[in-house]
Amino acid sequence: MQLKIKIQVIALLLLCGNLTYAQGANRDSVLTRPTLSNSNWQLNQTRQRFPFTKMAVPAFMIAYGFTTLNSHGLKDWNKEIREDIWIESPHKKNHIDNLLQFSPAIAVYGLNMAGIKGKNNFKDRSMIYLMSNVLVNASVFSIKKITHVRRPDGSAYNSFPSGHTAEAFASAEFLHQEYKDVSPWYGIAGYAAATATGLLRVYNNKHWLSDVVTGAGIGIASTKIAYWLYPKFQSGRHRNSGNTIILPYYNNGGGGLAMVCNLGNIQHRYN
Repeated sequence: MQLKIKIQVIALLLLCGNLTYAQGANRDSVLTRPTLSNSNWQLNQTRQRFPFTKMAVPAFMIAYGFTTLNSHGLKDWNKEIREDIWIESPHKKNHIDNLLQFSPAIAVYGLNMAGIKGKNNFKDRSMIYLMSNVLVNASVFSIKKITHVRRPDGSAYNSFPSGHTAEAFASAEFLHQEYKDVSPWYGIAGYAAATATGLLRVYNNKHWLSDVVTGAGIGIASTKIAYWLYPKFQSGRHRNSGNTIILPYYNNGGGGLAMVCNLGNIQHRYN
């Protein structure tokens, strides 16, 4: 009974908080609207300020995780949950979370193929999803490297934050953004799949609770930022000569920033 209660607490922490966030975000802007011309809507998007208020829930989740790193009380709660789920109730691992993390994003493309159109066309939504994943992976792997937290099963020192959960919630927010004006149930289903992914990471003894909560916050924040950034990149691509764009790049195990300068008909690139 105590184990079930703790699992329910984790589920509520992940699911309910994010569903509240999703409902409040239904007024978020998107790339295309039938009531405005594309040029006017794009201009409006490029002038849009960063949505600080819409980032409250993911910011809280990320802050919770970082607080746990130096809080004995929260660390003890992590250990208690792990003991109840794994040590006192031994079980086989379930690896469906490896696929479940991508299910909300797959649903976006599946719904479009079924004729249920989302907010953006194939190119725009794909670029947004790609940008979101760049942000997720850059954040998750850099934090893992810095924090060096031991996994509950002792297999590695890259536990914090949960990459599976970050990907799952980035995909869930992607589904929510694309279909929130069609039906709220698409977003609810996406968040349910993401929450199940997070729970399975704890259930499989691969992550602490704080890893999962932080991963969820990073995933949501990354997709939100991608939706805010993408119109600005689109606007930059269509500007006249003298335009300069800075983009991240990765090559042969290294990375950095690439600056592209368009000077009339001559293009220079500096790495």
